[in-house]
Amino acid sequence: MKASDALARFLIAHKVQTCFELVGGMITHMLDSLAESGQFNIISMHHEQSAAFAAEGVARYTKGKTIAVAMGTSGPGATNMITGIGDCWFDSVPCLFITGQVNTRELKGERAIRQQGFQELDIVTVVESLTKYAARVDSAEELLPELHKALSAALSGRQGPVLLDIPNDVQRTEISDVLVEKWLNMPLDISPAPAVSASDLKQIEVLCGNARRPLICVGGGARWADSMDGWLADADRLGIPYVSTLMGHERVVARGNYFNMIGSYGNREANWAVQNCDLLIAVGARLDVRQTGSDVDDFARHARVIQIDIDPAQLNNRVQANLSVCATAESFFRVLPLQPSVFPALDKGWLAELAAQRQRAEIDEYADWEISPSELFKRLNQILAKQAVDYVCDVGNHQMWAAQSLRLSSNQAVHYSGGMGAMGFAFPAALGIAIQSKSKVVVISGDGSLQINIQELDTLNRLGLDLTIIVMNNLVLGMVKNFQDMYFDGRDQSTKKGYSSPSFIDIAAAYGIPGHRIAKAADLDRVLPLLAEHKGPLLVEVMMEGATECRPRLAFGSKLDEQFPKLNN
Repeated sequence: MKASDALARFLIAHKVQTCFELVGGMITHMLDSLAESGQFNIISMHHEQSAAFAAEGVARYTKGKTIAVAMGTSGPGATNMITGIGDCWFDSVPCLFITGQVNTRELKGERAIRQQGFQELDIVTVVESLTKYAARVDSAEELLPELHKALSAALSGRQGPVLLDIPNDVQRTEISDVLVEKWLNMPLDISPAPAVSASDLKQIEVLCGNARRPLICVGGGARWADSMDGWLADADRLGIPYVSTLMGHERVVARGNYFNMIGSYGNREANWAVQNCDLLIAVGARLDVRQTGSDVDDFARHARVIQIDIDPAQLNNRVQANLSVCATAESFFRVLPLQPSVFPALDKGWLAELAAQRQRAEIDEYADWEISPSELFKRLNQILAKQAVDYVCDVGNHQMWAAQSLRLSSNQAVHYSGGMGAMGFAFPAALGIAIQSKSKVVVISGDGSLQINIQELDTLNRLGLDLTIIVMNNLVLGMVKNFQDMYFDGRDQSTKKGYSSPSFIDIAAAYGIPGHRIAKAADLDRVLPLLAEHKGPLLVEVMMEGATECRPRLAFGSKLDEQFPKLNN
């Protein structure tokens, strides 16, 4: 059979059956085979970066259990996917990227020329530092073994993206049916993940047994663990407090003992908890500068630290832990069931102190603005509390406003571009999530971020998904403008000077999508309740001109619990 047909059969056999693409000459054989199989959901996008983010969204929704394909043609089609590949790499999201390539006889090989074939590009070399595995398939016989190797790598250990570059002539070459059947029946070679050892467990139990003021910190490496929610529910029942990083916040249900997000833009009570606990258990948190602040020596100043991470290179990287355990979060949750005997020395007043700090911090930090981000998200929490919702946040002040104020119910999740911090991520990723979930998806974006992949409004209208876009339009690139205010005397080159944004509800209308505008605080009560009842595409534009601050925030060099502005009470 034709190699591209064999590729389709292999992917179907491993339940990879969704493909996001922008058609090009060097992927037509593969797309035709996927379509002719009758078992693929092929979604045509208007940019390969969007295709990459959308494929990432499928894996994010399924907690890394389902892989989708993002496909682009040779040359610009391949390079346009790089930002999405990087986003998967830094946030540990498994995804299969397939690029078309010129015919093998047109490859430049070792010749000292820049290019031989039209749109020839060595994408494998370009993405090697951003993938778990990347290879060019130079013969039809190599195709299925390379697919097997790539999918196995994507799903093994710390998950991540893989890429295969497949020349056009390889795609149309015949492969023997015997070889195809052999690889279709070959299970993936997924390597076992590291687990908590008996000796590690004993040391953990000793440190927990001595702790009077313990604190659990859930990071991105724990957010997809199947046992996490039940384990945190047990912590809640036992009076053990917990916080999260930005990426950990994606799946943490807002129960009573959850004290929200730590870090430079974290909640005040969460940072206070870190700085005043005597044992910090960091599960899947890499403890980077946005989590700890720049003063690493002062981070968790009174605490012994236990760090659990699947990646040994992340252990003792910035923060020197008292106990470093190379293991999955799932392994940790399973070997340490929470019961009263785990924390026998627990100070009964610890939780009350944290509750007091949270109450002290529960003020509207933006009461001086016409429309308060805190109030907007508070309303969303109330209006959508009983619905299954996936929030997807872009990058900028609106991302931090959401992270500080969104409170998730048990049937909800939120998704962030963490390590890459890619503007333009949210809308296309939300398309992938909505296709997979069939439930309501709400995009939180800014005027700058939405304009990067705004062309996918046409894709949304075509698909008719239950997806609402809330664009917080401050008519400026607010987060960078805030930096300019602090460090460049308010010189606003390219954030306000030389920058502009359109009427987003007018653009939505041009694409056939209904829209509403919120221009004053009273409009929140008029527009936001519509989200609960509306089915299908919708855009809500929130006018917030001049809103360029995220409060509270941590100035560089300050200690984690010294956020600005300081509270008076």
